Amino acid sequence: MRFKSTNYTPLMLMAQTCALLGFACYAVVLTTLQDEWHLSNLQSGLIASAFFFGYMLMVPLATALTDRVDAKKIYLIGGLLATVGLLGMGLLADNFWTALIFMALNGAGLAGTYMPGLKILSDRIKTGELTRHIAFYTAFFGIGTGFSYLCSGWILDALGWRYVFGLIALGPFTAFLIVLLLIPALTHEKWHGPIHIRLRDIFPVDKWRLVLQDKTASGFIFGYTAHSIELFASRSWIVAFFGFCAIASGEPFLLTATTLAGVINFFGVPSSILGNEIALKIGRQKWICFVMLTSAIFGVALALSTGQSWWLIVSLAIGHAMFIMADSATLTAGLVVSAKEGVKGAAMGLHSLMGFGGGLLGPAIFGFVLDLTGSRTSQISWVWAYAAVVVWGILFVIYERRSGWVSKPLKGQINNHR
Repeated sequence: MRFKSTNYTPLMLMAQTCALLGFACYAVVLTTLQDEWHLSNLQSGLIASAFFFGYMLMVPLATALTDRVDAKKIYLIGGLLATVGLLGMGLLADNFWTALIFMALNGAGLAGTYMPGLKILSDRIKTGELTRHIAFYTAFFGIGTGFSYLCSGWILDALGWRYVFGLIALGPFTAFLIVLLLIPALTHEKWHGPIHIRLRDIFPVDKWRLVLQDKTASGFIFGYTAHSIELFASRSWIVAFFGFCAIASGEPFLLTATTLAGVINFFGVPSSILGNEIALKIGRQKWICFVMLTSAIFGVALALSTGQSWWLIVSLAIGHAMFIMADSATLTAGLVVSAKEGVKGAAMGLHSLMGFGGGLLGPAIFGFVLDLTGSRTSQISWVWAYAAVVVWGILFVIYERRSGWVSKPLKGQINNHR
């Protein structure tokens, strides 16, 4: 059965924005919980990483199941998981260990909505129209996370941290209701009879090995991992960093730390799309290497700017956010172009898994280095922490340039934005 795509794409964009409202809740309340629960910076980073750990556990199963059943069913489970995780944080979490559990549930919920939501569209849209709708859907990731910072900050200021999680839980629950009530089920199930999911369906190691043997495709995957370490570490700690900057500079910022983080996050959406267009003209690998080196420079410069005027700090933060995202679509599109047809699906699964693996490592590395070099009240500690997450992009560029990856030609082009 085919549906008119115009009926369902706006609904899925709205659902995705709601589902992503829980993305930045913890980043916004990080310093509050750190003080209240007496957490180390490493523990604070590990709670942020637990979100990505939950995502990594869920996403292989969720993507495997969407080939067997209507993705709508997986989405509904994901929406409920995210709702439970956020409500658990708001109502029950009272220490490091309980926070790990509920943040992991929240991450698993996102895994059950993000890619299955894309599959809902692809199952209901005519093939010729699909690319445009996918581009909009994936670009809304940045919009949803931007609103997550804004809404979480407003609620924190007005009501306190428990209300942040409790009220934001309405977001994924609203996404659940949108899909449940407004997206029709497929007329015919894809699979009849009992569903048997084998371990090798969830973790296709043999296919992943073939993907990694393709040096061109594996370069994009490793690049995406390095990109994700920096991206998600920055997103997890940016509110705490702005809070330190406001104290160090001794002058108020134009906006609150959480509002600034949300606004800056929006700059990544056009940056990713425009970056891919530039890459089409000058070459994907060359663009990726340039962006990673520039992003590293902006990251360290941002850390060094503490104590300076707020306009300089914000300008550097915007530049860093834009260059972090400027190669995001290019890395994903490059993988799609370079992966061989027989293992393309497995390549995309590995790409997502390793990317969010980088998301798991980044916040924890950042917090560990803060502890190792002093604390979050020391400027030099912030410099070392930022350096610890941007260095992976530099190492990637050095290695891949020596291996000749930069000069490898790609066949065909594809636009694919996260």
